[in-house]
Formats: sequence, C-alpha cells, structure tokens
Amino acid sequence: MSSTEQPQPQPLSRYESQKRRDWNTFGQYLKNQSPPVSLSHCNYNHVLDFLRYLDQFGKTKVHLHACIFFGHPSPPAPCACPLRQAWGSLDALIGRLRAAYEEHGGSPDTNPFGGGAIRLYLREVKDCQSKARGIPYNKKKKKKQHHQLRLKATAPTIAKLPFKDFTS
Repeated sequence: MSSTEQPQPQPLSRYESQKRRDWNTFGQYLKNQSPPVSLSHCNYNHVLDFLRYLDQFGKTKVHLHACIFFGHPSPPAPCACPLRQAWGSLDALIGRLRAAYEEHGGSPDTNPFGGGAIRLYLREVKDCQSKARGIPYNKKKKKKQHHQLRLKATAPTIAKLPFKDFTS
C-alpha cells in the first residue's frame, strides 16, 4: 500500500446501519414538526409522538375489541382491523435510539428514550397486542447456573448408557 492510499473504513454492521438510519429518521421527524424541535429540546413526549406516527407504517394486524377475531392468533379470514408496528420492533427501535442518543453526546440522565413513560408505553403496546392477537409474550427465563452445572455433571453418565441398535 502506498502512502497516498487511505485504508478503507470497515463497513457498518447491520445493527450500526439500522441505528444510524433510525437516528436520521428521528432527527428528520423532529425537523418536520411545527415548529421544528432541536435534539436538545426533545423530550419523551416527542418520542411517544414519533412511535405513534410510525404506527401508520406497521405491518402487524392488531384486532380491535369489537372484532370477531380478537384474541385469535391465526384468524381464518381477513378483517378491517388496523395494521400497527409490532411491539418487538418498537422495543428494538427504542434500544437503538437510546444508544444513538448517548453516542451523539447525550447524557444517560437526560435520555428521552430511556424514561419511564417510554417503558410504560411499550408495556401497554405489548399487553394490548398480546391480547388482541392471542399471542402471549412470555419473558425468556434464564437458566440457572446451578442447573447447567448439574447437566454437565450428568453428561458423562448419559454417555455411558448402553447403546441399543434399533436398525436391525
């Protein structure tokens, strides 16, 4: 490599690309407000408005209480219920924006993406979608380390069991 050649920057990971795109989209959303809002004046209300704005682009069917398919995970026919952003997508979006805010110099103490109002909104969306779609969102339980150690201890015992050949 000659002295005039600059090393090429590493391409961004999928996560970093998405985070940058989300950050730019949120910034554009704030600029389009009337009057425009600067990032330094952004608060949780702007974030909540942004999340509600994004609902119009959602692809997840969320049945209304009056819908005959309310609570059915696989409805047998189409209905007129609205499409919304899925809870998991909103949760991931907030995580990326929260990280981007701090990477752009924002303080964790003033991060509008990390406040209690945002967590409450996401919990309400999750509960509502869970009931409307008939799909429970169960938190994945972490395996206890003690249980993993016990499994490792029993592994050699299982390996010593006699093998029975069922192919003949």
